[in-house]
This record gives sequence, C-alpha cells and structure tokens, in this order.
Amino acid sequence: MPKHTEEPRPLVFWEHRAYPGRLERLSEVRADLATDLTGFDPDLVATVELVTSELFANCVKYTDSGQAGGEVIRGLSMPDEGELRVFLSDWGGRGGVPRIPVERSEDEWEWAEGQRGLALVENLSTAWGYFRLAPWGDLGTHVWARFAVERDTAPEGLRPFVFTR
Repeated sequence: MPKHTEEPRPLVFWEHRAYPGRLERLSEVRADLATDLTGFDPDLVATVELVTSELFANCVKYTDSGQAGGEVIRGLSMPDEGELRVFLSDWGGRGGVPRIPVERSEDEWEWAEGQRGLALVENLSTAWGYFRLAPWGDLGTHVWARFAVERDTAPEGLRPFVFTR
C-alpha cells in the first residue's frame, strides 16, 4: 500500500489571480501584489514584486501564455509564519523549461542584455523551482519562488483564505 504524505495546509492562502498574457499587464500584477501584501515589510513586498515581474515576463515571452487569449495564473501563500510563496502557471506550448543559462563566458554575461531574469530570481528568493503541469504533454509549467518572512512581522489578522477581488 502506498504511503500517503500530507503537507500541512498553508497558514494563509490568497485566491488565485488570472492575467491576460501581455507584458503591459505587469503594472497590474505588481499593483495586485502590493494590495495583497498590505502590511508586510515594504522591502519584502518590493522583492516579491520584482521576482514575480520576472517570472510573469518569462511566462509571456517563452510560452503560449503570450499568444492571443493566453493567460498567466498567479498564486500566493504562506505555508507558515516564516515563509511566503508566489507561484505562476503558464499555458505551455513551446516545449521549454525555466533554466539559468550557464554556457556563456564571463565576457558574454557582461554584455548580455537578456537571460538574466532567472539569475535575479535565484539571488532574491530563498529558493525557486518549477514543475510541468502535465509531464506527458506541454500543457504548461508551474514556477514558484520562496521568501523568508521575519517572525512576527506579518500583518495581524490574516485569514486562512484571502479573497482578492
């Protein structure tokens, strides 16, 4: 008999938000995060906004989420008092997975204008990763990033489920 392991329910779970897959929606993504994270440390909020912007832009640029009618889903949760997680799910369709390019020389990195977003994500979050939504087909990728929340700095009165609209 398979052993069932159960992760504890998140302390706080915000309702998902869906955005049209267009780069001009980044300001809305950032504004919604600022609203959803009202009361958190402003530096943490700014960091989460920047990382989420990079992940959202990748969803739009490198997947079918950026095609007509495509969407990106954003989620937000606190598994416990010391951690905040943001996650985005795209529509897939281009066969790639998120990765930090490592095949460049130091000079090439110095002059590169793109491909630095995931390096930024890696350096600003405590951890990040991804998984395919349907490993047998290209139905999308779920990318997540974690952030440390200093104990006792989260706003008081957070409910287990936060409606966002």
